[in-house]
Amino acid sequence: MTVPDLLDEVTLARYPFLPQARSWIASMAAKHQIDIDELLDGSMMDRARIRARSRLVDSVDSDEGVEVASISDIHTEEGRLLEAFSFYYARLVVGASEDERLISRWAQAEAERAQRILERDPAIHVIAKTYLSEIECDENGIWKMGLSDFIELCTGITGSRWRLPNCEISDGWVTLHDEGEKYSSRAKVARLLRERMKDDIRLDAIEKMEKMDEGLLIRLAEPVGMIRGLVASKTAETIALIGAGEQDWPPCMRKAVAELSEGVNVNHFGRVFLGSMSRCIGLPVETTVDFFRNAPDFSESTTTYQVNHLYEREYTPSGCSKLKINHNCAVRTGDDRLCDQPWMDHPLKYIRAKQRRRKRVEGLESVTQEINPGDG
Repeated sequence: MTVPDLLDEVTLARYPFLPQARSWIASMAAKHQIDIDELLDGSMMDRARIRARSRLVDSVDSDEGVEVASISDIHTEEGRLLEAFSFYYARLVVGASEDERLISRWAQAEAERAQRILERDPAIHVIAKTYLSEIECDENGIWKMGLSDFIELCTGITGSRWRLPNCEISDGWVTLHDEGEKYSSRAKVARLLRERMKDDIRLDAIEKMEKMDEGLLIRLAEPVGMIRGLVASKTAETIALIGAGEQDWPPCMRKAVAELSEGVNVNHFGRVFLGSMSRCIGLPVETTVDFFRNAPDFSESTTTYQVNHLYEREYTPSGCSKLKINHNCAVRTGDDRLCDQPWMDHPLKYIRAKQRRRKRVEGLESVTQEINPGDG
């Protein structure tokens, strides 16, 4: 396939990972005398480094990927410089981490950002042709793509709409019909492109990582330490929850497990919540799959695939307000004193509170045992 020409600088700055962006970024670097020293330490690139750090923090801390909005007007040359070189700097930092999991996480976040922009960007046509060998859009805005591209990309996406038996296929083409705003034909193309962009960003960062010398790694030690510290902090939150026994589970989690064991068809929101809670408290995938075994529509292969997807994408459980809206909250006022606390707005807080309370009780019992050893 031939990569189409792309000369619009706004588009190149929005998607600085595009193959067409490389020569443009090189020309901008030459024009403004931006070398590696300027990028790492120069005053001209101060704001680009700030934006890069926000991109990195979002990749670890946000469930929705990197923030779409830039900190400067992308329709100005200064704004385009900031956006393009902030991506370039962030790529250097994740490469210098020498951590392929962190690289994958960052690539996922950048691709999610690109997907959200593409859903409304007229440039989706040229970007689609950059990554896909067979892609067309008719006068009604309905897209179709080649079967081989669709098969390659859909395997990483959950949901029945992405399974071939549920798609319209004709003469080697898959038609992506509208299914409301969230799953419009354009939105489906953007979602599929996200898979290709994610792989492209990840592989490019790994290639850059393998070429880094020791001097560059040392110079990037401070921002690498920042992002590693943030990852360690998030990991510590998860580790603190691992080992939470059933006695620590919040009522909403016990409700979902009990209903599934009784053959109740728990709604989709409740199933995603249970899977993400299980991940956060360190339950094995096999244990989580077993929770669904008595569900009316249980399928070993489908459930295992979906649970693995939740674990790999590190889904975070929803808070109490969303659980109530989606009919997955298990208590009313007065049923559970801990749930009635004004600060209790998330099931993970419930687990932490139960663990702290239990440790205090165990500590008091231990002190009592030391004072009165004969009582044991």
